[in-house]
Amino acid sequence: MSETERVSFQLNGSSCTVSVEPRQTVADLLRAQRLSATPVGCDQGICGSCTVLLDDEPVRACLLFAPQLQGRSLRTVESLAKGGTLHLLQQAFDEEDAVQCGFCTPGFLMLAAAALEHDPLIEDDALDALMTSNLCRCTGYGAIRRAVKKAAKRHRRTV
Repeated sequence: MSETERVSFQLNGSSCTVSVEPRQTVADLLRAQRLSATPVGCDQGICGSCTVLLDDEPVRACLLFAPQLQGRSLRTVESLAKGGTLHLLQQAFDEEDAVQCGFCTPGFLMLAAAALEHDPLIEDDALDALMTSNLCRCTGYGAIRRAVKKAAKRHRRTV
């Protein structure tokens, strides 16, 4: 029988305390919390589909163990829309048809959200380079890049 430990952290802005097994991944924890929008694509940290923000930094949920959340802040793609209003990245993805099968979309959205939050004036070349760290198996890179650049331009206007 596995031992469990209590872990307290912020999940999408709300306090959360859960019992976890030492080797339970954050991806598995999210599923247990009924947050299913963070997919696991490769279970090896390569594809980026499971990208979430830990203390506002992008990390792979499939590589992070749940006990590592203690006292920290975790944000998933569910945190982007506010009060029924889509985040500017989600709006741009919709406008640019940057969602094909949608499997990689949460990871791209969270990666781009972190980039825009850290550097609202990030240049297009830096965004292009950043987006290469995640994989899209449907070859939707062109639309994804257009959407992220569109959102970045909109974000720059508000800064």
